[in-house]
Amino acid sequence: MKDQFYLHFDTMPAGTAQQKRYNTKTGTYYKDAKLKILERQFRVALFPHRPKTPSTKPIKLVVWFAWDVKDKKLWGTVKPTTPDTDNYIKEFKDVMADLGFFKSDAQIVDEHIYKTYAENATIMVMWKELNDTSDAYIHRETEAEEET
Repeated sequence: MKDQFYLHFDTMPAGTAQQKRYNTKTGTYYKDAKLKILERQFRVALFPHRPKTPSTKPIKLVVWFAWDVKDKKLWGTVKPTTPDTDNYIKEFKDVMADLGFFKSDAQIVDEHIYKTYAENATIMVMWKELNDTSDAYIHRETEAEEET
């Protein structure tokens, strides 16, 4: 299975998975209000694109986050500022797993994340089931050859 879709927002959802809090009394982690809002925004946007059944195969995931900015000179340029890609993508992948795109985000064996500026807040998602992990390895060798 292969799918590509775009998620459009009035403004890019804010927050990261790093905002989980620890309750010293119960010894458990919990989501603060900002993280719950981020999760809800991702859930609402991703819900219409969920597959009928979760994938059980290795996954290649490409996600392009385009933050809305008024300065036209920045459109199409990279966004080297917060949030960190690893903290931001974690909540996104957790929601994808909860909605049944795949059983677990551990299945993601090939992952590409991009952060740029754009006129409109948009997330482009491309995910693909791989036959086995060698598909991801071969793809990386091809990318490395293209760069030289």
